[in-house]
Amino acid sequence: MSGLFIDGKWRSGEGPELVSIDPATGEAVWREATATERDVVGAVEAARLAFPAWADRPREARIAILRRYKEILVERTGVFAEALSRETGKALWETKAELGSMAGKVDLSIKAYDERTGSTENAMPFGRAVLRHRAHGVMAVLGPFNFPGHLPNGHIVPALLAGDTVVFKPSEETPLAGQLMVEALEAAGVPAGVVNLVQGGRETGQALINQEIDGLLFTGSAAAGAFFRRHFADRPDVILALELGGNNPLVVWDADDAEAVAALVVQSAYITTGQRCSCARRLIVPDDAFGKTVIEATAALADRLAIGRWNGDAEPFMGPLISARAANAARTAARAMPGETVRALGSAPGLSEAFVTPGLIDVTGVETPDEELFAPWLQVRRVASFDDALKAANATRYGLSAGLISNESKRWELFLNRIRAGVVNWNRPTTGAAGSMPFGGLGASGNHRPSAYYAADYCAYPVASFEAEAVADTLKDIKGLRA
Repeated sequence: MSGLFIDGKWRSGEGPELVSIDPATGEAVWREATATERDVVGAVEAARLAFPAWADRPREARIAILRRYKEILVERTGVFAEALSRETGKALWETKAELGSMAGKVDLSIKAYDERTGSTENAMPFGRAVLRHRAHGVMAVLGPFNFPGHLPNGHIVPALLAGDTVVFKPSEETPLAGQLMVEALEAAGVPAGVVNLVQGGRETGQALINQEIDGLLFTGSAAAGAFFRRHFADRPDVILALELGGNNPLVVWDADDAEAVAALVVQSAYITTGQRCSCARRLIVPDDAFGKTVIEATAALADRLAIGRWNGDAEPFMGPLISARAANAARTAARAMPGETVRALGSAPGLSEAFVTPGLIDVTGVETPDEELFAPWLQVRRVASFDDALKAANATRYGLSAGLISNESKRWELFLNRIRAGVVNWNRPTTGAAGSMPFGGLGASGNHRPSAYYAADYCAYPVASFEAEAVADTLKDIKGLRA
């Protein structure tokens, strides 16, 4: 099977070869030719031609296809999860959970569409007022590498349910994941042209956003999101849903069990080797003996985290970063950060260059860049008061995720009211999320179009119609009419 899927047919691209590498071993996982601009044009044209019939298809028929897709994902969980682990380096327990989230997205999306973008009807003096929702048209979906199945799936499933058609470009780091997803959609009976797959890097993505698309659904970096805003500044007809990164704060205050706190900190900062946009990047603690104990307990627990290959002898807590290039860049950035290093973000002995050790640095009293370092790297800042903690937490241009660890409910109420973030957790990891809730942020973290349960909002637009079954005599309603 070749790497592109356009108008219901698999074929080879005409561009340069793309190779996906297992970051744990350096072995090639996937190797195919990429899409050229001509391929991309063909994919968009196919999606455009398929749109009317797909949007006109009864919604129950679209639902039936997506429910079959869910069944196929469940059937293929083992093979798909192993492929995700090979391509991303993530532990198998993580990729199996990712497949579970993908399958669960179908029923959640059906419910979300009914609740948020369904139909309502109200009587009027003559006739009725009806609210309906209609599909936009052709949606371009650009996927990330960290959750290469779950995150693009979270855009594609709601779009298909709404009646949109899709052109999907996976991350160039994880092309196999995108191919497996589209294979499942094809097996479920999605008609030709409704879902199209183009593979490639930045040039392929640029060719896609240059086409006459109706929407761009993107998960990735804040820098890329800012570029898309500029690119579409003169295209208000293109709906943008940008799910971007974060420089997320985790505040500890009025807690009394340093080891329990450390467990939440580690799960916030180091899960998925720090490659979640909701990972904690900044730990804010009181500048006292307990704050110091929390820092020490976090460093001690980080020392115990198993780092290894997804198919190693022992199940790891975390695997490698997505590539050796990403790991080297993260180590360089960590070394350049001012502050007192508590635990270095270093190399993992006996493992490939893509593996890193979790790092911790005390940056109290120094300025640090307000940037997201996509790695297991946590900055600690000690402050004198809870008001100072809130100020430090909000001292960022991002606003995705935030957390408070505290036994005081009054602290939580104040934190909830004042924190500037779209996803807020209390005594839970900052990575807490649910498909039945919105997921998105403010500032540089997004454009006020949260995904997850709220994806229904950007996959269809509202239509207000005012209707009467028959022509009525409204002559009497015309004011100032001459005899």
